Amino acid sequence: MVMAEAAAALVTDVHAQEQGLSEGYKQTEVGPIPDEWQVGYIEDIAIIATGGRNTQDRVDDGHYPFFVRSQKVERINTYSFDGEAVLTAGDGVGTGKIFHYIKGKCDIHQRVYRISDFAEGINGYYFFLYFSANFYGRIMQMTAKSSVDSVRREMIARMPIALPPKSEQEAIASAVFDTEQLIESFESLIAKKRATAQGAMQDLLTGKRRLPGFNEEWSEQPLGVIAPLQRGFDLPNSRLREGPYPVVYSNGIINHHDEFQVKGPGVVTGRSGTLGAVTYVKDNYWPHNTTLWVTSFGQNDPRFIGFLYSWIGFERFASGSGVPTLNRNDAHAFKVRIPPSSDEQKAIAGLLQDIDADISELEKRLAKARQIKQGMMQELLTGKVRFV
Repeated sequence: MVMAEAAAALVTDVHAQEQGLSEGYKQTEVGPIPDEWQVGYIEDIAIIATGGRNTQDRVDDGHYPFFVRSQKVERINTYSFDGEAVLTAGDGVGTGKIFHYIKGKCDIHQRVYRISDFAEGINGYYFFLYFSANFYGRIMQMTAKSSVDSVRREMIARMPIALPPKSEQEAIASAVFDTEQLIESFESLIAKKRATAQGAMQDLLTGKRRLPGFNEEWSEQPLGVIAPLQRGFDLPNSRLREGPYPVVYSNGIINHHDEFQVKGPGVVTGRSGTLGAVTYVKDNYWPHNTTLWVTSFGQNDPRFIGFLYSWIGFERFASGSGVPTLNRNDAHAFKVRIPPSSDEQKAIAGLLQDIDADISELEKRLAKARQIKQGMMQELLTGKVRFV
């Protein structure tokens, strides 16, 4: 018996080496996983069912979550399920990409699948992580089309799942959950900062709030006098050559070129299609012909004008029945009040810029946290990184 076991182990090791597997790993239906992990089918570890509600059953400010075929969770005053479950849309625009985890009372749309009543050795949140990370890839392999119209029960039922020991599932779930909490905290803080920025712009750019040391009366002038707009310059892709100068389009800096048309600093906004976006450019640049750029700032501070134009919202000057186009004459005739002192303009712009810098730093940290989570998912759900 001992010799037979040793021979079997030797065969396994040779097979693993032939497949390029690391020691302690085996090749399975879901790819290489640690030797002590198992593979199970969803139908063997959970119950698969669908809801019974229709979208019109939703109730604003209802007592319970209502899972429909959308990433948005609606509300309802009834519940048909109370427990731990993973939900995914059975059809619709986001088929294969919409996933929810619930632990409590809820109601469910009739075309939403509920996976629940997990077996003893299954951590529900680990299952949610694995399922949401791998289900779309599975159903895309099962169709000859470039998209999936609907999910059949067997697509879920016969999906194989990598199953670590439950203690390791729990450790994986806990680590990813903590990262998700960090991401949510960044998202919440950014939303608050943006609301603060919007309020500060509203107060500072209208003179409702004055900064210390400034008390001169503001003057009302049309935008065409303050900082007039001119159409950008054509730059076909065939002429584009990599260089240090930003090429600014209606939705921001897209390319760089070895020549520039306008000396910075500058302010650029959309002329057609994408209206309302305003880009401040510190250095010399090329405003693309889909944009409008400021031709002259006069005695005004360019950064202040950038914030002022962002706050105004050039969507209000759209015209045309097809692709919206900014009516430059209407924009130039629009009157606003501004501080006569460039020092006050610079002080206002500096404060708003500091708020923007805080938001930008938080967005970088958010992006990093999301990147960490993605890396954790790839490593932990395949057993490349272990909690043992």
